[in-house]
Amino acid sequence: MLQTTWIALVLGFWSSLYLLDVFLKSKKSVARPYLSFLDKTGLTISACQVRWYTCIFNRVFLRVGQWKPHFLRIWFTLGIIFSLLAMVASIFLLSLLVVNTLRQAPVEHQVLTPVMPGVNLPTNQISYYMLTLLVCGILHEVGHAVAAVREQVRINGFGLFLLLLYPGAFVDLSTEHLQAVSPLRQLRIYCAGVWHNLVIAVLAALVLLALPGMLVPFYSLGASVVVTDVVPNSAVSGARGLKIGETVTRINDCHIKSISDWSACLSTSMQEKWTGHCLPLDLIKELDASPFTNKSHSQWEVIDCCNSTSPTHLCFMYHTKKSAETLIFNITKYACLPARPATDRPMCRLQSDCYVPKIDAACVYPAVDNETKLLRVFHGQRPPLLFLGHPLDLYYSVSLSNYVPKISIIPLNLPYVIETFCKYIISLSGALVILNVIPCYALDGQYIFHAFVELALRPAVPDPEIRSLIFSLVILFGTLLLLINVVLAMWTLLF
Repeated sequence: MLQTTWIALVLGFWSSLYLLDVFLKSKKSVARPYLSFLDKTGLTISACQVRWYTCIFNRVFLRVGQWKPHFLRIWFTLGIIFSLLAMVASIFLLSLLVVNTLRQAPVEHQVLTPVMPGVNLPTNQISYYMLTLLVCGILHEVGHAVAAVREQVRINGFGLFLLLLYPGAFVDLSTEHLQAVSPLRQLRIYCAGVWHNLVIAVLAALVLLALPGMLVPFYSLGASVVVTDVVPNSAVSGARGLKIGETVTRINDCHIKSISDWSACLSTSMQEKWTGHCLPLDLIKELDASPFTNKSHSQWEVIDCCNSTSPTHLCFMYHTKKSAETLIFNITKYACLPARPATDRPMCRLQSDCYVPKIDAACVYPAVDNETKLLRVFHGQRPPLLFLGHPLDLYYSVSLSNYVPKISIIPLNLPYVIETFCKYIISLSGALVILNVIPCYALDGQYIFHAFVELALRPAVPDPEIRSLIFSLVILFGTLLLLINVVLAMWTLLF
């Protein structure tokens, strides 16, 4: 889908929702029940945003926050240590990216790249992205809530929101209680969200590493790959093509036990100049369906010996020797042969590979250009698929998985879903760590740094105005640093 179409759909949806909200609030006959509905459900609709606020989780947060308080104290103290170290590392990393960009030094990847559906996020990955962002946001805010209960700060409520296409969560803490506790206790609360983002990223990485072992009872590994998707109307679709759920074991004589083997076999086929099959000369003459007799290469202007004889036939070339007095010449000839019987013969790369005593045989090759290959794909229990074309077309026409279900009722795409979800959690949760610890306005880093200044500098700098000045300067620097990195990332993405 085009980028402009996505933008039009998103803006159209939010405009319609906002106008509907305004209309229902202004219509006298429905305004009162509509406002009552919003109040009971906790919904709030504004420009490009929907929020849901509730108090039903307060009791759950209270129970979790009172569970093993000594352990939770150590747990959230570790979050302080990590968050302060991460703040220093994030400032250094983002500053280095800006310096390298200004010096025109190569920067392969921006750390903070805005995710835009249809631009750098495939449309079929939007559901993974939104679900991951929602899960990371919820667990981030749950960390704040549990830490707040542990530090005896009241929780007013919890909520979810959708801003354009970006879901998220928030926790409403009592400002009076929060300001009344010590800076150290404030740090435990402010750092809990970033700390939990790191924890869930590590857990996702562990699941990703342990996934092969976890799925062994249900899936086979290391023997073949399985087809999970076939591009419609591609060269390998159709009744005789590859089917979803079939295993693929070989391409020509290259065995496939994993997706990396699949890629390696296709890469090898692109590099090979010739791959043919050994046929006796008598059999070539018997099977030849050329409308003309065999002619030498010099007598053909266009190699089309089949002349569209049949879709099951293909033009092959082979070499024979001819003696003239004391000289021996190699002559290239062509034959229109049925592709499947011809390719069922032993494979060869040189004429010498076809040597059999007392039998005249030739290594026949498909008469195609250097980039076009004839590949035999062994799949399932059916005869090999004959693919004629560029190997990259085959590569992009199918999706494969290393996990082959042991029985048919096991979901074929479950390993892919788990792998993709874990990778998104690692990526997005890691990005949230880098983003939130930056001392920037409206981010956790602002409150973390403020509490740190009050904790660390109050004995050495008793004047609150000087501490406030130090805080403001650092926050201004962090905000500008973040904005510059986002602008650079947008520039790289769009231009």
